Amino acid sequence: MSLYPNLYLKDVTKINKEILKQYQIKGLLLDVDNTLLDFDKKLLQGIEPWIEEMKKNKIKMCILSNSNKKEKVEMVAKKLDLPYIFLAMKPFRKGFKKGKEILQLENENIAVVGDQIFTDVIGANRNQMISILVEPIAEKDIFITKIKRPLENKIIQRFKEKNEEESKDKK
Repeated sequence: MSLYPNLYLKDVTKINKEILKQYQIKGLLLDVDNTLLDFDKKLLQGIEPWIEEMKKNKIKMCILSNSNKKEKVEMVAKKLDLPYIFLAMKPFRKGFKKGKEILQLENENIAVVGDQIFTDVIGANRNQMISILVEPIAEKDIFITKIKRPLENKIIQRFKEKNEEESKDKK
């Protein structure tokens, strides 16, 4: 099982038609904290038109969050008009399975988008889904995430170096 994502992007709005086509993505499982919403509960700039664009392109979406704050996840889901799962317990399979049932797609056509390797990327990779790691929106993190970030940053650095080497080899 890999700690590396299939893709590493600045933020969720960088997912475009070309990426969807290249990876055969028909559905997205979206994390909330630091992916769609910052620490102060403000939505990522540009997320609403991006969601509308995804819907126009027939991309199915569902929020998949580890948060135990149902009201917060529900607020984001209502604002974006998306189904949601809170207390998903990522990286365990149960939440991903529920997300797959909501999307009604095969695992290989689902991308998981989030800001954490140890929940989003590992969970996606364990479930043979496409993993898309995004930079966290805000620097503020809850306690447990603060502990994991330095290790995640080392993994991201190795991932970038590996991709640079592969790009050089192709030339």
